Formats: sequence, C-alpha cells, structure tokens
Amino acid sequence: MTASRLYEPPAYGPDPIRRCFWTEGLALPDDPPLGGDTSCDVAVVGGGYTGLNAALTLAKAGLDVVVLEAEYVGFGASGRNGGFCCLGGDKLSQAQLVKRYGADETHSYRMAQRAAVEHVDGLIAAHGLSVDRHSEGETMLAHRAAALPALQAMAAEFAQSHGVAASVLTKEQLPDHGLNGPEFHGALTLPIGFALHPMKFLLGLRRAAMDAGARIFGQSAVQDFRQENRQWHLRTQAGALSADRMILATNGYSADDRPGWMKSRYLPTQSNVMVTRVLSQDERDAQGFHSTQMCYDSRNLLHYFRLLPDGRFLFGMRAATRATQAAFAATMAAQRRDFARMFPAWANVEVPYFWSGLVCTARARVPFAGPMQGLDNAWAGFAYHGNGLAMGSYCGHALAMQILGRDLKHPLPGFVRAAPRRFELGRFRRALLPLVYFRYALADR
Repeated sequence: MTASRLYEPPAYGPDPIRRCFWTEGLALPDDPPLGGDTSCDVAVVGGGYTGLNAALTLAKAGLDVVVLEAEYVGFGASGRNGGFCCLGGDKLSQAQLVKRYGADETHSYRMAQRAAVEHVDGLIAAHGLSVDRHSEGETMLAHRAAALPALQAMAAEFAQSHGVAASVLTKEQLPDHGLNGPEFHGALTLPIGFALHPMKFLLGLRRAAMDAGARIFGQSAVQDFRQENRQWHLRTQAGALSADRMILATNGYSADDRPGWMKSRYLPTQSNVMVTRVLSQDERDAQGFHSTQMCYDSRNLLHYFRLLPDGRFLFGMRAATRATQAAFAATMAAQRRDFARMFPAWANVEVPYFWSGLVCTARARVPFAGPMQGLDNAWAGFAYHGNGLAMGSYCGHALAMQILGRDLKHPLPGFVRAAPRRFELGRFRRALLPLVYFRYALADR
C-alpha cells in the first residue's frame, strides 16, 4: 500500500542524499528488518532524533522498546541537516509568542529551548560521543544595513528571555572576527548552542539506545496502524508488532494516512545543503571568513553556513517546492549563485557534496510533542521548523517522560503539547508554499 505523502516519490528515496557529506567515511547502520510477530511495551516509529531519544529514555527506565525505521537510522532529516544545535523549533517572534500564548507560557517555552541544547550537550558528555563539535553559540548576520537595529533589539530581548548577554558587531568589526562578506552588515552572537556532525551524533544515540536495551529494526516501514483493546498493532512488509503504547516520530517524512490522525497537521518543506572541498588558508584569507561560528543570515528565507573543522565550508538554504530532478538541478544552480554572491572569493571552488532533505512545519508555527488526541496510548513529536537537532531530541525525551509519568525540570508548555491545527487545502496544502515563499522573498529585499 502506497503511503499518502505530499511530495513526488524522489523526495523519499535515496537520490537526494547520494552526495551527502555526513555519510562520508562512516559505516551506515545495518539493522535487520522486523520479521514474524513481536511484542513490546512501546513501539517507536522513526529512527531519528525524536525516536532515538524517546527509545533511550524509555529503555533506561526498564521498558521494552522497539524502534521501527523505514530505511536506516539517520536516513531522514536527522542524518542530513546542517548540524546546528541551537535555540529554535518555532517560526514566531517573542512578541508573537507572548501575544498568542501569554508571557508565562512563552517563558516556559524559552526555558525548554535552552534545556533542549543542554540535553544534547549532556548526551554527548554522558556517552562520550565524538561529534566534531565547534562554535560558541550561534551568530546571525544582518543581510542588509536596515536589519542591524533589529539585531540590537534582539540582543536586549535575549538578555531578558534567556538571562544571557548577546554580543553585537557592526559591519566595520566583522573582518576582525573572520566574518567578512559583501552582504554582511553586522552580527548578533547568542552564546547558547554549538555545531556538530549530525550523523556521528545520531549513530552515538543509536548505540546508546541499543546498549540500554532498545531493539532497532531497519527497512521496516509501517504499512498499517490498527488499535484493538487499547493495544497497537503495527504491520510491516515482513512482520507484525504489538505494543501497549506507540510514539510516532516521522516528522517531515510522515504520511497523511499512517495513521489518519496526521492528516493535514504537518507540512514538509525542502532544504538543500552543499559542502565544498577543503579551503586553503590563502583562500580563507582572500574571503576574510575564517570564523568557526555556526552562522545564518537575517532573511526569512535564510541561508545557514559554517566552516567545518576540516576546512570545508557548509552552505544551506531553503529549496524548491517540488521534488523532481529538474527542481533539484534548479535549486542547486540557485544555491551556487547565492554562494558566489555572498562569498565571491570562493565562487569557483569545487562543491563535491550536495543534498536535500525535508523540514517539517506546523500551521501554528510551533513544534508538537504530546498525545495524539482521540487515540489511546499514542503520542507524536514533529514540526521543529528546521531546528530539530536540539528541539527534536528534547521532544523525544519529553514524550518518553510523558509515558513514564515523570516531570521534566523544564517542561514543554501547554501549546507544544496541544494537538496541531490542520492546514488549509488538505492534501493540496503544498500549494501554499509558493505564496509563502513569494511573501518572504519580498520581505527579504
């Protein structure tokens, strides 16, 4: 049975990641497929940040956990993102959050965002993970002079909401900090977060979850969800799994009919990443960019980039609204043009790695991690709006704690646990994206 998904089939196959840098030199997971009839306490569908964090927390608590992954651990967005572990998860400003949810709920959310970064940091330390970590916080670069006052206002806002001092640089100060570029007019650095190798982190999570007792099955896409007598029955191509409770953690790779509760509650968007060959010191000097900070610009349709520890340069941006070979080629060409414009000294540098993945958004533009209302013993976590490394990990841990009946030190606010609104246009909702992108592009001028 073919799943009801929004994009063309290539979006969900291997083509978008054939040239992914994160798998270079790593042995991909080869977990066996589910076979025969199996039972467990908790079934986790999806082997990314959310699913593996949930599995790790539950297994450590003594529950029998089975993870079902449609491909291999890290095949989806968790294994192909930019590797930014930072504050995020939503697409709303501080003022919008306060207006919609109130000051107390907004404060709880801000504390949960920071706890998400600390959660990933704690996992790395606790399990001794080698993840090529670098960057002291994250840096936003103003893409036009008019954006600099907004950065200064954000610095004051961060001091109030997070209790930390954010630093602001003027255009004239950028070269001395290795952040030179013709489109950069100032910078804001928030000292929370760090960059890492997303696949190395994910493989470390997989090992930790397995060591705790979780069972992980690859090539085990769930073809049918059925509930009888409050127990979940999941069927794959080669096996069947019965579980007392179930967590859905498929994010942008979800389907409207698996289960039907998901229908129209999420909207995947595409994001592309490219990585250059190793840049020489002379080349870095020619551009005047040698900072190891993870960076992004102040556009709504932002670019995100960082100098990797081995001297390569990563550059990402939002992609096309279709998942065809023609759309992929057009986006790659557009990305090279943007890269050349923003970093002209590197315009002709070879780019051996280029790939694409799906980011997940929600109608309310906030993440979701809570019970699937109307279904018994079922939870889900998704819609991290391009910042799933920290928030997706924390939401997975939070879902496990909800199942265990335990409290988090910094709990997710009520609006993150509330069922997401459905998008307009139903299965045709992807048609909204060109309109949204056009509006953002106008605002970015």
